[in-house]
Amino acid sequence: MKTTFYIDAEILESVEETVGESTKNGAVNAALKEYLRRKAILEWMATWGRIIVDDCTEQVAEANEKRRAFLDSLWDDAR
Repeated sequence: MKTTFYIDAEILESVEETVGESTKNGAVNAALKEYLRRKAILEWMATWGRIIVDDCTEQVAEANEKRRAFLDSLWDDAR
């Protein structure tokens, strides 16, 4: 879709450099996609604390412990 916009040249140049795009069109599209991605993340984060899970089975607890042990091992290896 072709549309005419007046965009501050310095801002557009900065966006081009930041997103690694060589065209203005690519930079604007990348910036819009990133905006939508961040908005979706913020909306998802807003649900934190509102979702209650009653089913915490033994399998879930074991999986969480394995995950925690694995992440701890990665941390220990990094030291």
